[in-house]
Amino acid sequence: MLYWAGTMVVLFDRFNLPKDIYEIIFATNQQKIVAQELIKFMVKRKGEISKTDMSEFATQLHDGTYECILEEPPYKGKRVKLSYNKRQFYDRILTPMKAMGLIDYDLYKKTYRVSGKFAIDMVRIGSLWKEELKKMGFVNSD
Repeated sequence: MLYWAGTMVVLFDRFNLPKDIYEIIFATNQQKIVAQELIKFMVKRKGEISKTDMSEFATQLHDGTYECILEEPPYKGKRVKLSYNKRQFYDRILTPMKAMGLIDYDLYKKTYRVSGKFAIDMVRIGSLWKEELKKMGFVNSD
């Protein structure tokens, strides 16, 4: 039996790479905004929040009561209320961010923490590609 836990596929055009990391990772503008707000929410709390805090954040989104000031035109600088389905938040925002190393979850403390593992893994992926080329006898001068 095959069990698929799900993965996040990130496709990008290196010649048209957006300056915003969220635009590279997330498919829709709404997902990008919600992910950005999650990180802001966590950073305001020193980069770590409890499981209860995460649930409250997701519930506020679900109820449409989460207020923030957007940095995106046409709402730039305006206070808005965001709305996002709670289940989709966990499936499409939080779970992929955990899987990619943007956010860590500590099972013992039951806390979520902003993580830099994503950057480390991107370097590791680059190294894997160089190793693959080397195995094939191709030495790239780039």
